[in-house]
Amino acid sequence: MFGIVRPCTHRLSEGLKAEWMAHLCGLCLALRADHGQFARVVTNYDGLIVSVLTEAQSERSAGQRRTAGPCPLRSMRTAPVARGEGARLAAAVSLVLASAKVRDHVADRDGLLKRRPVAAAARRVAAGWDRAGARTGAELGFDTAVLVDAVDRQTGIESLAGPGTSLLTVTEPTETATAAAFAHTAVLAGRPRNAEPLAEAGRLFGRLAHLLDAVEDLEADAASGAWNPLTATGTPLEEARRLCDDALHGVRLAMRDAEFDDGALAHVLLVHELRRSVDRAFGPAPCAHRHGGQPSGSFGPAPGNPYAPTPGGPSGPPLPPEPPRNRRGLIAGCLVWAGLACTCQMCCSGSFNDPWTGQEREGLCHKCDCGDCCEACDCCGNCCSCGEGCDCGCDC
Repeated sequence: MFGIVRPCTHRLSEGLKAEWMAHLCGLCLALRADHGQFARVVTNYDGLIVSVLTEAQSERSAGQRRTAGPCPLRSMRTAPVARGEGARLAAAVSLVLASAKVRDHVADRDGLLKRRPVAAAARRVAAGWDRAGARTGAELGFDTAVLVDAVDRQTGIESLAGPGTSLLTVTEPTETATAAAFAHTAVLAGRPRNAEPLAEAGRLFGRLAHLLDAVEDLEADAASGAWNPLTATGTPLEEARRLCDDALHGVRLAMRDAEFDDGALAHVLLVHELRRSVDRAFGPAPCAHRHGGQPSGSFGPAPGNPYAPTPGGPSGPPLPPEPPRNRRGLIAGCLVWAGLACTCQMCCSGSFNDPWTGQEREGLCHKCDCGDCCEACDCCGNCCSCGEGCDCGCDC
């Protein structure tokens, strides 16, 4: 799972969390349906934004969702998942995006990719993903050649970049690719007037993705001697942050210019969560997740009457009987545990069902403050529901 927009579900309302998971699972299942089981490994957080944008511009219909069967990554629960052209376009873009990352790791000779046989196998996998993405893209009227061309040009641009080269010269191929993908969501949704503002939002999103990846990898690249655009061009972090802040502002303006039927989730991801991604890359954010206005894990008396009889105590009411639970066996429970751990549901899903007992438990970050839902836009009341109409003067 890779991507720069990784919202903690504590910050999403129940409705938006369900929508976000529907698009994530929809992308995964679209990859399986069109390209086989192995293709599901390219499921990523940024790719699902393409699916979100397509649906945000479309009229609601029953065909936009289907009920998926039990999955180990959802604690063997069924769930409504996104379906249709948006999910398929997200799958095509994700395949080409993953291919680009594989080629980048091969070029940098990362880890096992230093060995020629492994690198050769990785190139074959990447080439297969390019062809698969092109097939699905063609069926949707989207030419993935612009994505492949951007990947190919990236290597040449990086080889020529040096001190004094503009950082935007290096990010241009990524910007071009994401602009094309975002703009095509307007075509699929039948909103051609949205193509221009969404292309601008996509261009700036691509710039942010490239810059944040460079910032997050800066220390590791310096240690391994791998190529990094900040080091190669001699760009200080202050300048990179300025470019990111300018891009954030541009995305906000572009999203305002586009018309959506229901743009709440798209707004949260591309305005609020994108800013958090920048803050996360350039420095740790304070952690104080609050329940009912009280920081979790803080010391002090529990709310309510401290002298009330304790349930189950000598003078208190009896404890209610625990509901019966169906326990999984050791092996089945371990498989479900692995799925929960590998998809971060045990750390950042708010709550999850115990792999063995089925009892609801809190995620590991339930004591972590992901920030107030609307800390950047208090005048909105609730940024998770203000949608694209968050026009309250706070520029959110």
